[in-house]
Parts: sequence; structure tokens; C-alpha cells
Amino acid sequence: MKKIQFLVIIFGLNSLVYAQTNKNNSVNIDVNFSESITPMKPLWAWFGYDEPNYTYMRDGKKLLTEIAAASPVPVFVRAHSLLVTGDGVAALKWGSTNAYTEDANGNPVYNWSIIDSIFDTYIKRGMKPLAQIGFMPEALSSKPVPYKHSWKPGDKYSDIFTGWAYPPKDYNKWAELIYQWVKHSVERYGKEEVESWYWELWNEPDSQYWKGTQQEFFKLYDYSAEAVKRALPTAKIGGTDITGGAMKFQDAFIKHCLFETNYATGKIGAPLDLLLFHAKGSPKLENGRVVMGIRNQLRNINDNLKVIAGYPQLKDLPVVIGESDPEGCAACGMATDPQNAYRNGTMYSSYTAASFARKYELAHLLKSNLIGAVTWAFEFENQPWFYGFRDLATNGVDKPVLNVFRMYGFMGGNLVKVDANRMYTLDSVLASGIRGAQTDIGALASRDNKSAAVMVWNYHDADEKGNVEKVNIQLKGLPSQTVQLKHYRIDDAHSNSYEVWKKMGSPVSPTALQIKQLEKAGQLTLLEKPSILKIKNGAANLEILLPRQGVSLLYLAFK
Repeated sequence: MKKIQFLVIIFGLNSLVYAQTNKNNSVNIDVNFSESITPMKPLWAWFGYDEPNYTYMRDGKKLLTEIAAASPVPVFVRAHSLLVTGDGVAALKWGSTNAYTEDANGNPVYNWSIIDSIFDTYIKRGMKPLAQIGFMPEALSSKPVPYKHSWKPGDKYSDIFTGWAYPPKDYNKWAELIYQWVKHSVERYGKEEVESWYWELWNEPDSQYWKGTQQEFFKLYDYSAEAVKRALPTAKIGGTDITGGAMKFQDAFIKHCLFETNYATGKIGAPLDLLLFHAKGSPKLENGRVVMGIRNQLRNINDNLKVIAGYPQLKDLPVVIGESDPEGCAACGMATDPQNAYRNGTMYSSYTAASFARKYELAHLLKSNLIGAVTWAFEFENQPWFYGFRDLATNGVDKPVLNVFRMYGFMGGNLVKVDANRMYTLDSVLASGIRGAQTDIGALASRDNKSAAVMVWNYHDADEKGNVEKVNIQLKGLPSQTVQLKHYRIDDAHSNSYEVWKKMGSPVSPTALQIKQLEKAGQLTLLEKPSILKIKNGAANLEILLPRQGVSLLYLAFK
């Protein structure tokens, strides 16, 4: 008999006091696997980072291997600075490939070796580039001096915007660079492989990342898109990866691509195979505690999807949130930015669960073809342990948030109907966040031919300890068979390398034995031994204790 598998994922907020539960407010979640809503796309299987040279370094390759292994579909990866001039030595918020230089006579010199090392690392793991076209090579920059910055945490953020952020002094040379890059990619990886990628231009052109005008950016897009299509007519290219509040810029870009004269071809319109924008939260430090800003991130998504929905021509166009995070600066650690202290622990995990569920809800309500939400978090080589960067691993040791993505890897098929009596409505979250007296205990569920999943989280914007909640979960639409239950957990005691590191005394340089212990603690682990769950009339009832900022995965395998 063919096995049918079901999965239940439970998310919650962490507490050290497991004996104390909420007795006054019952928490009920009803899941009906027989009522499908819409296909569940793997929005979570998209990642990105500022420093491209970390890609092929020791810990970078290790983390990419783990990310790829967690996903049943190819993971897309986006990185900044793929065309920046330099020696390929990584630094915070800096990277370079030296892809383009010029000889003494001003003739182009192309060197793809470092870009190849980056893309080879992805392709070897079955990953796909979300290939960012940028930034400006030194020899092409209209204002090349100064070029390389020396930014470090605590410095002014504006210090990073140097010669690489300026328009080209020659748009034809720029276009030829892009043409040669795409052509080289086809020669190296094959037409079919490159057709499966996405190309996108620049980053946040409405901000200091672009030192030109809006029209100059549209001109850059037209020349870039023409070059990509000239090299590979079936390649897919889009823009704009604006900041979350730049809806007017995005609207103008859409109008340009649909209705205005193309700077490169002189014809009306420009190719548009993908639309991208950013969405960021805004944590703050209030009375010594971190208070997250999930409302801001979700409002960014809501506002941008509404702009796109205003164009019937774009109804089926793929949309990607090019950066989708609790805040903006991944390389700003908690030592210099204390509001980022949420990053090492399990609050990052519960926030991720609660926010992704609302991304699915917004896409469904606004009838958007949202295909991805890029988590702008990777790793930082040779940095202090658990420094508080927004990363998925530290010195090769996985942090709790990575285990949430391992859980997402078990989800797929169609979203199914869920009723959760303690879930904040989408309207209330968009209006004021999750800051009421009670935490947000909501659910997201899916099912395909072989598996099903329920994701439940217990989240609040305020990072503080609280009651453990007793959660009653009713599962309907199950086959009347014996079920093996596996209960995985992320909390202070499970799947949490950070708490283990602190118990070690927060060593600055862990020993080899301690590193092995930390690596083990960073993996997704079981809360208890597998058990058998009985099904009656296609239904089963579960009761779990859900701590604040914890995450549970209940995996049900039907035999």
C-alpha cells in the first residue's frame, strides 16, 4: 500500500517556565485537510545577502548545502555587488568580482572567474541565481572616486554609497557588459539552465543605492533588458527591488515598461518578466526590551501588491519580495544596534512563521502571483560568535531560525482551511501589529498527494517571557489509519545552538569539542520519542503546550 504522509508544524514563543500555562483563554485550532484554498508556493525558498564572496568560502558553502538540503524545490539566491570592481576579498556590506575593467586604450576586459565561482557554488547544489545586475564597475562609473568603502558596524550607513552607485558614463558599454555576461552564462551552464534563472537590475534605485535620476534608472533598465534578451531571448528579467515605501517609483516603472518609449530600442515598452520590491519591519528598543514591527513589513507588502494589482496586464506576472525581513541592515549587530538583539534566539523564528503566513494571505486576497520572498540573511565569515548579525548561522553553526526553514521544507501542495480562535486578523495586524494583551496563535496548513502540514505560531511583537499556552488542535479530513507522530521542537532546550553556547559561558573561541556540540544543537531535533496517533472518523485531536517563541513540528506519517 502506498504511504500517505501528513505533517503538522507548530510555532510558538519561548519560556523557561513550562509548568505555567494559560488557564483562562482556551486556544483552539481546527484544520480541515479536505478543504483546499489555493496552491501553496514555496515563497520561503529564496535567500540573499550583501557579500557575494562569502558564497564560496568555507562556511558559506556549508550553509548553502544545508539550505539546499532543506528544500524540496530549487532555492533561488540573490547577492549584491556581482559586477563591482575589486580583488574579491569580502568585507561587511562589500563584495567584488572584477568582472569588468578596461585596458589603457579604454577597451573592455571581461573576467568571469569570480562570478563563475559564485554561480558554480549555487548550480552544484541545485540552486538557481536570482542574478542581480549591479553594481557599477569602476571603469564605467560616471563618478568613480571614491570607490571602495571601509564601512563597519556603528559607522554612518550612508558611507557605503560610493562610486559603484552611479550611472554609467557609457550606456552602450554597460549594455555590452550585460550581453557578454549572459552569453557567457549560456556557454558555461547551458541554455536550458539559464532560462530557469531570473535576472533583475540593481537594488533600491529609489534610495542612495542609485545616484542617478529616476529616468536614468529607467534608461539603465532598458539597456540592460535589451542586452539580456539579445544574448538569450528566452531569459527572464525584471525590476525594481525598490524600498518598501517607494510605491510611486514602482508605479512609474510599470508605466514606463508598459507604455513609454524605450531608451535602448526607441520602441514602446520594455521587457518585464518579474516585479520585485522590498518589505522590512522596524524593531525598537523600548524600556530595555525589543519590540518588533511586523506591521511595517506587512504594510509594505500590502501596499506594493495593491499597486501591481492596479494593472490588469500584470495579473499573471511573477512577483518576488526581493528582501523580506524584520528590519533593514543584516550587518548591523546588536552591539551597535541593540534593537537587533532578537536575532540569535527564537523570536526570529516565531516572527518568521507569523509573517510568512500573512504573506500567503495577502497574496491570496490580492490575487497576486507572488512566487518568492527573499530572506536577506546568510552568514558572515570570521566574525565573533553570535554577534547578533541577521544571519542563519554563525561560524558554521546553525541558528534557531534556520530550523524554521527546515520545517517549511515539509510543506507543499495546496493551502487548506484553518480556523484559529486566537489568531489576530490581517486587518488588525496591518493597523497596529501584534501588541495586544494576548499573543497571536495562528495557523497555516497545506496538503498534497503525499503529505500535509499545519503551521501554528504563538507570536507577540514584544520580546518577553510569558505563559506557556495549552493549544487544542483538531485535524479533520484524515484517512482512518494508524498514524506515527514525530514531534520536533525549537525552543530554549531544543534545536537551539544559542542557548547551548550561553550555557557554555559564551566562549569567544569554543574548543573543537564545543563546536561539535554547538553544531549538533543547531540541528532540528525531536521533543519526544515518536508515538502512534489514532484516527477516528477521519479526525484526530492533539493537545500541546506551546511556549512563547518556541516552534513545534508535528509530523504525521500514515501507514
